Amino acid sequence: MTKTHVVAVLVFDGMAPFELGVVVEVFGLSRPELGDLPWYELRVCAEEPGGDLRAVGGFTLRAEYGLDVLAAADTVIVPGVARAGAEVSPALVEALLRAHAHGARLVSICSGAFALAAAGLLEGRRATTHWRYAPELAERHPGIKVDPDVLYVDNGDVLTSAGSAAGIDLCLYLVRADHGAAVANAVARRFVVPPHREGGQAQFIEAAVGEISSEDDGVTQSMNWALRHLHTPLSVPALARAARMSERSYSRHFTRRNGVSPMRWVISQRVAASLPLLESSEGTVEEVAAAVGFDSTATYRHHFTRQMRTTPTAYRKTFTRIPAHHEGHSVGLAES
Repeated sequence: MTKTHVVAVLVFDGMAPFELGVVVEVFGLSRPELGDLPWYELRVCAEEPGGDLRAVGGFTLRAEYGLDVLAAADTVIVPGVARAGAEVSPALVEALLRAHAHGARLVSICSGAFALAAAGLLEGRRATTHWRYAPELAERHPGIKVDPDVLYVDNGDVLTSAGSAAGIDLCLYLVRADHGAAVANAVARRFVVPPHREGGQAQFIEAAVGEISSEDDGVTQSMNWALRHLHTPLSVPALARAARMSERSYSRHFTRRNGVSPMRWVISQRVAASLPLLESSEGTVEEVAAAVGFDSTATYRHHFTRQMRTTPTAYRKTFTRIPAHHEGHSVGLAES
């Protein structure tokens, strides 16, 4: 970005603070670790600036800026609404429409999708919200293709994310789109976000950075050893030897600790390790597959698509340039 990119986030009476905290953490903190890279300018906006707004948890917020600033921002983030399905104020709807009209990128977290829907910005498009609210969003706005099974949906100019924690995934996705993989990965590391959340949810952040843990147990040792040897043939017997455990005991302890089998974990790490190669190298998909230890390109494509819900080629096209406005691009839950 050649000019300061202004991010405006809406605050309101009765809001939950987590979603706001995510936005502040990603876009509002200074980033000395990134050198001279110009960072975002965050502006916290309210319908009536200057007044006290009650937050869940028993404290108050006060926003300096109003809806005029929100409408003029480059990226507008709505981190929820006071109550899903409640009427959205005409003033907020107007501000969102003004922002969209001048080319702003509009983003919702969790129930914030209801505000974008009220402004008509999701009509005829795919969108997501927290799974608890998805049926109501679909019922109130039948023209929206509500998908409750994904972390977020990218329509280019309008993006929606699922529950609160999915806001982290979407904010990192925005940073990656604006600044590239290396910068987004640096933000993720400072955020201390794991490469894959338990349950196999695919996230567009870097694979293992450094060691899994400083713990000295056998399973941890084997995982760190595996990360250093992803490019080589790996098997349960080899992992068990690295852990100095029997195969049977190792498999039992590994699965109990991580919720997946050893080889399924290895596959997920290989896919994750391939992401920066797809983003930053000019190697073919076949070369990337071999570099992270897959025995064939077909096997790599199969596991990549299952885990990331897109193909290696499509992923590379998305993250080696500013994403085009692809209708309904989404990131979701990997199949178990």
